[in-house]
Amino acid sequence: MITFEEALKISLNQAVVSGIETISFEEVAGRVLAENINSDMDMPPFDKSAMDGYACRRQDLALNLEVIEVIRAGIPPLMTVAAGKCAQIMTGAIIPEGADTVIKVEDCEMIGVGSDKQSTIRFTGEKTAPNICYRGEDIKTGELVLEAGILLDTRHVPILATVGKVFIDVYRFPSIGILSTGTELVEPGEIPGPSQIRNTNAYQMIAQLGKIGIDSDYYGIATDDEDITRKMISDALNNNDILILSGGISMGEFDFVPAVLQSLGLNVAFKQVAIQPGKPTLFATGNGKFVFGLPGNPVSSYFILELLVKPFIYKCMNHDWAPPVLRLKAARQMTRKKSNRLSWMPVRIDREGLVHEVEYHGSAHIFSLSAADGIIPVPIGKTTIEEGEFVDVRPL
Repeated sequence: MITFEEALKISLNQAVVSGIETISFEEVAGRVLAENINSDMDMPPFDKSAMDGYACRRQDLALNLEVIEVIRAGIPPLMTVAAGKCAQIMTGAIIPEGADTVIKVEDCEMIGVGSDKQSTIRFTGEKTAPNICYRGEDIKTGELVLEAGILLDTRHVPILATVGKVFIDVYRFPSIGILSTGTELVEPGEIPGPSQIRNTNAYQMIAQLGKIGIDSDYYGIATDDEDITRKMISDALNNNDILILSGGISMGEFDFVPAVLQSLGLNVAFKQVAIQPGKPTLFATGNGKFVFGLPGNPVSSYFILELLVKPFIYKCMNHDWAPPVLRLKAARQMTRKKSNRLSWMPVRIDREGLVHEVEYHGSAHIFSLSAADGIIPVPIGKTTIEEGEFVDVRPL
């Protein structure tokens, strides 16, 4: 049995980048960028007004100012602002030549219209900022906007649109197959017979992968027959880069997945990890393929996919993924009986930001996750978390 840290290191060191593909910028959320993105223009591309108001010369603020034109966003100014003049301007419009300040509409008073029907305004405020967004103050032509290797999300779509990058090189998602093992399993739409339970793990894993954008392939349930299991594993590996299966990897008479993998030419790097829940966890490699064997209990499989498999998937996309962590205080004392394994506990967060245990009966208690906001680690050797002690909450 190895520590979780060793298991993570071993698996990540075996990861192989899946390759690169070009996609539309509208579809980049959840993908890892495979190229540097540089701006093709200054942003803003011109000096523009930060608000609706009047563009004038700062030195003329004490004067009555004649309005010489109205400048709308998207329409270039036609005239130069000279002494005693100003231009009514809309937010986002180009600052006319000669002007160095925009005064707010609410800081101005209309004082009349001349014989030529030109309006005159007067600044009524005490002071004003320039209220100008200057050319290139956000980004300059050629400047790096997004660096290769970052995980893209919806925040990056308008950035890519701004610099005209409508097709993007990203790392491919690895292809992933899902397989459940166990004669006791039936599909969720069936009524379980005596000694049977519904298959939750496969659909749980499909949903977890779908959340990060991966459309996995489900290969069904392998009954406790070595030849059937070998055939189904072989088919899944022939069509995918990674196979994630649950069950069949512990110490029981019918837990022959490790032997099946070895017969198919894969090397089992580990099959027990000092983690709770999740001790019977397997990782195997060979022939350019990767297999994660997750425990049969649903909480265990859920946690191990998040903690071990997910970082591996991102590594195959050339990204060193680190989950968000909230540093919060325990609402009351939490204890556990044994401390020989790294433990992960489901918790909830109250409105004051304090962390509470949820009712949790062990690795088969999938209903505990519905009340959980996150999970917290309890290191090897530690049995008690004291009230008020800071804990690291990993949001679910």
